[in-house]
Amino acid sequence: MKYMIVITTAGSRKTAQAISEALVKKRLAACVQTSRIQSTYLWKGKVAREGEFLLLIKSRASNFRKIEKEIMLLHDYDIPEIIQIPISDGSSSYLRWIGASTKR
Repeated sequence: MKYMIVITTAGSRKTAQAISEALVKKRLAACVQTSRIQSTYLWKGKVAREGEFLLLIKSRASNFRKIEKEIMLLHDYDIPEIIQIPISDGSSSYLRWIGASTKR
């Protein structure tokens, strides 16, 4: 696996933007897409329903731990969602762009 998508959520637009901008500026992500979503989840024994921002982070698989660390530094949740999804295939030109955008 060479490329991946990392999924995380944020409780505010400010946090979502801070994470997105830090990852792109540090060249840890080629692109971060942000969408407003509604989440329903179990927290401390109760069902919670909150509006959140979903971040889809496109990057090299080798950047996962650095992305995870950056999210943990900037996030305000006790346990933020940080999930890696491998990109098994895709447009070769798009994948090359991810690679070039995250090259140091």
